[in-house]
Amino acid sequence: MKGMEMLRRSSVFAAEVMEVFDRSPTDKVLVSQSKVLCRDYIHSRLHRAGIGWSKPEHGSGTLAEVSSVLLWLGDELEYLRPNVYRNVARQLNITIASESIVSDAFLAVAAEIFSTGVTWGKIVSLYAVAGALAVDCVRHGYPAMVHTIVDCMGEFVRKSLVSWLKRRGGWADITKCVVNTDPSFRSHWLVAAACACGHYLKAVVFYLLREK
Repeated sequence: MKGMEMLRRSSVFAAEVMEVFDRSPTDKVLVSQSKVLCRDYIHSRLHRAGIGWSKPEHGSGTLAEVSSVLLWLGDELEYLRPNVYRNVARQLNITIASESIVSDAFLAVAAEIFSTGVTWGKIVSLYAVAGALAVDCVRHGYPAMVHTIVDCMGEFVRKSLVSWLKRRGGWADITKCVVNTDPSFRSHWLVAAACACGHYLKAVVFYLLREK
């Protein structure tokens, strides 16, 4: 009887594990969500810059919460270093009239930011770069580049961040950055944000120094 009971419990446990696995987001879903979040972030930054733009299709439920948290953390990051995430095109010394150059620059900077690993701070930093670069493009008369930047974000997430996101159960894990009640957590986040700024600035330098 004990053997039967152990077998039953093992079967129940296996079923529960499979159910959780089945609920975990697929690569395609995570990439799609990353692009929705990118559109939301860019729209917010264009709106803040006083640039009219069609409102994107917002995510619902948990994704809407993730978007709010991502924007809030982005605000914190940009407030910490206000001049870092402005005039990104000028920092990179690129012409935003070329789709291939914008794509190449964004993906090169993204690769360098994450060259030493993945953190939520770095992900927020990358979205801040996307938002600032989109503002530069629209201001200079190249609104179509917004779609290029969103596609680049999706491509980078697919190639470099999907596995990391899956291990954390998806994008919703970022909400833990703001629901933590430990008073020392804010200072911890600000340190992480400062490190993310440093990684971005280093990425800009590497991009400028590489052979064109």
